[in-house]
Amino acid sequence: MDTISVVDPLTGNELHVIDSHSAADVALIFDSARKTQPAWAATEPKVRSKIARRIVDSMIENQETIMDLLQAETGKSRAHAFEEITGSLGAIGYYAKVTPKLMKRKSVRSGAPFMLSAYVEPAPVGVVGIITPWNYPLALTMMDVIPALMAGNAVVQKADNQTAKTVQLARKLSVEAGIPEHIWQVVHGEPAVVGNAVTDNADYVAFTGSTATGTIVAQRAASRLIGYSLELGGKNPMIVLPGADLNQAAETAIGGAFGNSGQLCVSIERLYVPQHSLKDFEQILKAKVESLKLGNSDKFDFDLGALTSSAQLERVSGFVERAAKEGAEILTGGKPLPEIGPNFFAPTVITNIPHGAEILHKEVFGPVIALVGYEGLDQAVELANASEYGLNASVVGNRAQALEVASRLMAGSVNINEGYRASMASMAAPMGGMKQSGMGRRSGPGGLLRFTEPRTIGVSNRSPIKLPTRAAGYKALAPILTKLIRFLGKI
Repeated sequence: MDTISVVDPLTGNELHVIDSHSAADVALIFDSARKTQPAWAATEPKVRSKIARRIVDSMIENQETIMDLLQAETGKSRAHAFEEITGSLGAIGYYAKVTPKLMKRKSVRSGAPFMLSAYVEPAPVGVVGIITPWNYPLALTMMDVIPALMAGNAVVQKADNQTAKTVQLARKLSVEAGIPEHIWQVVHGEPAVVGNAVTDNADYVAFTGSTATGTIVAQRAASRLIGYSLELGGKNPMIVLPGADLNQAAETAIGGAFGNSGQLCVSIERLYVPQHSLKDFEQILKAKVESLKLGNSDKFDFDLGALTSSAQLERVSGFVERAAKEGAEILTGGKPLPEIGPNFFAPTVITNIPHGAEILHKEVFGPVIALVGYEGLDQAVELANASEYGLNASVVGNRAQALEVASRLMAGSVNINEGYRASMASMAAPMGGMKQSGMGRRSGPGGLLRFTEPRTIGVSNRSPIKLPTRAAGYKALAPILTKLIRFLGKI
């Protein structure tokens, strides 16, 4: 089997080597998963839930080891590695609790009470293909893999090559906790080859990544008439309301924009501030951004870590350079920091941005905020919605007014006086995007039920009156049924 060298984002040297699977390898792995899935589906949901609780315990016991590996593969700070673990634990804990109820057969109203009964039960789809990115390898794995497993499916996961060891560790701990070995398998290799093979063999696909690649996944899935969910890109806005505390708003913006060094689909990239407050806000935000500490250690002593690859550094640098060429002002940051490490980039604020500039419309996926003034809330909402994306948004200021503005924003999640964590931490609530930011939702009951097909069971009861099987039987029963339908319509 061919191998792939994974580069350490902190040094630029080789970190480790992983196997590179072929399309044929992926097909064989799906075959083994499909053979073992029926036995897993036959286990009681409460048994599966108990295994999930053991996974939580194991992850807590191995928390330091997991954070070490997360940092090594992604370059993120200890604080952001810890944040990722808490998100993972929240997802597993939620599905451990709700799985027995969600997977239970439920009685529904029948078309003819007493004569007929009807039930609906969720059936696992079979083998789910899950494709996860490098930026949050643990959290995005557990938010998708665990509900798929709890629903009784097998999973074949394509992990990003950069963070494959983190995913393998999560799987190892889960197998030790009781997940059958062939029920969750991990593949990696050439992205297009392995990703297409997963999509072409799965009974359902959950993808997290770019809108461009998500479109390809959707097309391949649709050609096979299988279901899919997509969590894609974002160009997420934050609106600071008139009268908001500017110091608190700036702190909230920093938390929303620079989590994981901005390498987060839901991070804030556009910041709208009342025009009359813009100059004051610029100085407050500039001072706060310049006080951030960059570095990497196994302690909670750095605010931001590195970008995960040289390609990311080049991408972010390119966006900032093009913004400056278009006439925007780099208020602070805007440059690599090689004195700290090869992939560090200074947290950046860009202002005085020309209308229509690229930096206002294309996803940077790095520690860069585009700062814009607005005249009136109607304009702020219009500017915030002027994007092909609709993943996340934020409103900062008076709670009542913020809730009104939130309901006008075209985004799958909106956070009040927070950047993204308020909604992301709410595992009982759906998470996903509008417009070009995706299809379907993870988290919440639907985050599990998307991996099932509803099965309806109709029963003919032993009652004094039975539905006729021949035409003559309707002579006496038709008037009774007509009255019954009218009565049922009223209640």
